[in-house]
Amino acid sequence: MKVLVTGSSGLIGSEAVEYYDHEGCQVFGVDNNMRAEFFGAQGDTLWNLSRLKEGTQNFSHHSIDIRDRQSIFELFEAEKFDLIIHCAAQPSHDKACQIPLLDFEVNALGTVNLLEATRQFSPEAVFIHMSTNKVYGDAPNEVPRIELEKRYDYANPEDHNGIPETCRVDRCLHSLFGASKAAADIVAQEYGRYFGMKVGIFRGGCLTGPSHSGVELHGFLSYLVKVAVSGRTYKVFGYQGKQVRDNIHSYDVIQAFEAYRKNPRPGEVYNLGGGRDNSVSVLEAFDRVEAITGQKVQWEYVETNRIGDHLCYISDLSKLKSHFPDWGITRSLDNIFQEIVEAEQSRQN
Repeated sequence: MKVLVTGSSGLIGSEAVEYYDHEGCQVFGVDNNMRAEFFGAQGDTLWNLSRLKEGTQNFSHHSIDIRDRQSIFELFEAEKFDLIIHCAAQPSHDKACQIPLLDFEVNALGTVNLLEATRQFSPEAVFIHMSTNKVYGDAPNEVPRIELEKRYDYANPEDHNGIPETCRVDRCLHSLFGASKAAADIVAQEYGRYFGMKVGIFRGGCLTGPSHSGVELHGFLSYLVKVAVSGRTYKVFGYQGKQVRDNIHSYDVIQAFEAYRKNPRPGEVYNLGGGRDNSVSVLEAFDRVEAITGQKVQWEYVETNRIGDHLCYISDLSKLKSHFPDWGITRSLDNIFQEIVEAEQSRQN
């Protein structure tokens, strides 16, 4: 099987490369390290590319910009892929307002370039689009909440499992990142529904793992651990640090993709996160890191919250589990924290 992974040096992309290489597939990676352009040296993923080159058998790397339609089409025409996993993106909620044209070109134009290349040259391939829960904008904040000592939570029993795919994506505040990703999400659905292609859309919550190049503007747990282990100061933006996210390990993300590959449903949309069991607030995350490292986390509070940010977001995984009953979360929140802390400590030693 020939597999193309975009954003192959990033968190989810590199996990996909390793998984499918291990499975004996021929894996092609597309990544031009734009994360370093977006976030500077801390966002650089070349270290992860080097790790992949050393640890894989059937992986080839291509430094192509997904906005470059001609180069993308030439690659597709030459290779005829069976599976495309599209993870490349400008991923920051906050950075997008500084680079709105670049953000939209990467997230929306880059996605349609890949979808059209698939339609023309690999129409039978399975195409997995890594979307985001930010396509819902701040609509999830309308769900009634209660305030607890260290977190927000949903007030009503019917919301216990979290935000479903039926949450609206319009008439709300998104951030420009949320808007560009919503455009990509909708066009990916259209290629599935209109053209009948095997396109699946996964709206990620907090995707995490030890291969994440976390920065302040993107990569919540990875960046928090990086700051804590190095003894620096973490900034909490609004909501008293009680904002909640559900976290899913990159391994479990790839297993969801693989479940879809085996039984694709054209144009289908799935929420993908850690669910209630893997949900944690910023304050609770501090407690967990301190328990593992024995170090007090230094942090300061910034009154202004991020525009369009979620107060409490837990991914309702009911639809995903009903369509793919063999899939489930295998990495607990404890596992995730322990793994990220150990990886960060080894990098800083």
